[in-house]
Amino acid sequence: MNYKLGNKTSDIVITIYVIITIFGRIYIESLFKIGVLSSLFMGIFTLLILWVLIKIKFLNPIWFGLFNNKHK
Repeated sequence: MNYKLGNKTSDIVITIYVIITIFGRIYIESLFKIGVLSSLFMGIFTLLILWVLIKIKFLNPIWFGLFNNKHK
């Protein structure tokens, strides 16, 4: 079975995911006093998860209509 979210739902899920991961990284960095490379690795890993979900077509973002290819 192939599951996929709608366009607006995907945009909302991606926005919430990015906000939570940013605040999570800030909290973890301050709690454990980790270095720049560890922080960079965590950021790349969280974006990689998001990229995979978009690549397998589970998330179908339209980026809130910002990149509209139709010329009027």
